Amino acid sequence: MVSSYQKSGRDTIFIAIATVVQFVIGLVQLPLLTKTLGAHDYGLWSQLNATVSLVLPFTALGLGGAMIRFLAGEKDRDKIQESFYSVVAMSFLINLTTAVVIGFGLTDIIAVNFFDGAVEMVKITGILILLSPLVALYHNLIRTFRQIKRLSIFMIAEGCGQLGLIAYLVLNGHGVTSVALASVAVKLVTLIILFFLIKSEVGIIRPRFSPIKEYLSYSIPLIPRSIAFWLVNLSDRYVIGFFLGAAPVGIYSAAYSIGSLPYSVATVLTFVLLATLSKLYDEGRMDEVKNHLSYSLKYLLAIVIPFVFGAAIIGESVLRLFSTDEIASQGRLIIPLVALAVSFLSVHNIVSYNLLLAKKTKILGITWAIAAGLNIGLNILVVPRLGILGAAITTLIAYSLAFGVISYFAFREFRFPIDRRFIGKSLIASAVMSLAIWQMAPQGNLDTVVTVLAGAAIYGGILIASKGFSKTELRFFLGLLRRKNSTEPNSGEDTTL
Repeated sequence: MVSSYQKSGRDTIFIAIATVVQFVIGLVQLPLLTKTLGAHDYGLWSQLNATVSLVLPFTALGLGGAMIRFLAGEKDRDKIQESFYSVVAMSFLINLTTAVVIGFGLTDIIAVNFFDGAVEMVKITGILILLSPLVALYHNLIRTFRQIKRLSIFMIAEGCGQLGLIAYLVLNGHGVTSVALASVAVKLVTLIILFFLIKSEVGIIRPRFSPIKEYLSYSIPLIPRSIAFWLVNLSDRYVIGFFLGAAPVGIYSAAYSIGSLPYSVATVLTFVLLATLSKLYDEGRMDEVKNHLSYSLKYLLAIVIPFVFGAAIIGESVLRLFSTDEIASQGRLIIPLVALAVSFLSVHNIVSYNLLLAKKTKILGITWAIAAGLNIGLNILVVPRLGILGAAITTLIAYSLAFGVISYFAFREFRFPIDRRFIGKSLIASAVMSLAIWQMAPQGNLDTVVTVLAGAAIYGGILIASKGFSKTELRFFLGLLRRKNSTEPNSGEDTTL
């Protein structure tokens, strides 16, 4: 029988593969767009994505997360159909209305103030506002029932399809509008494929919206959190665009993309957690819940700690590798600040499951609302004076605040083991690694790649030599790769916080 640890481990491997592929796609797409479109048009592309991300927390109502929380252990086909199609229908109606308002009603206002007059980009943004949440809901249904291998394939296919289409367009002289239309085309094709796939498996019914009230009672307190998270995460682009123009938005966005890589690691480690932990928590299996959270935090820190150290040393060289000299020189200080900020956010994502499982969602909403208000106020005060550096500083302040407050309330709910010895070993290994890569002082692209690989090898070697991972943990991971049954990866070194 496959244990919950083994199932989660294998699912995490699948989603990790998909995330690595998406990461590589992003690394290829970043220089492809910055070097062909330039800072201004890349800023418009970034603004489009930021706008879509802005609208979704308002319109999604948190129903996707509620669906995962309530359907993770559901076996009744009729309830699954009713719940899913009720959520899809409501999402479609809300996002259609929003898309029409933004894409046609407020087009000129939004274009003049935030898109340097690019009306076409605003209209395309409206279309993506309609399509993106529908694709996400179909993904969430697959995720709810832990069909992670299938979901990973869809994620990879969608990313590769978009990259291929964008590459063809920009290399043949097409501009940012064509790039945006390519994104629309890929979303539409993906949605059609997912529709027929889900229809063949669960059928299709006319929704009666019967579970919506229960779902909203869980998700509505999370709406302020989602909105506030966006305001902290992406509103700085709008403040920068308003005060400084599109080009600084492009520079900041490129640097932010590199600095926020730890969040991708957190996404991998937590992708299957909500469905897994919801089932275990509802069944009263608290020891397993705590162990899942403990090991997720440990493996997250194993990556984000050295990343923050490395970003401070060779962030500029890495940014130059994937963008232009202009972007690298002006964005070099953004990367380490964002890396530290996003590390706090990533750890917060794991700790916040304590509150999500206990359905104490109001705390999350209130905390993020306060963090968002602070972030926006500081951005308005600081960005005109310090430029994009000020935006990075305010992001660090906001994420640190949210992390501290939510950790306090989360550990009042229940505690899980934290491996303090491992954290100490990781810090020491990261410090040695930093000294080594600082001495290497990479100058060109090849030197940068070699330095990154050497730094990773040094850090990993020291961590293994110092027994940062126990033999039991290593056997567990080998068991996953060999598809053999394995038990919990108990290191025997954890101490309760």
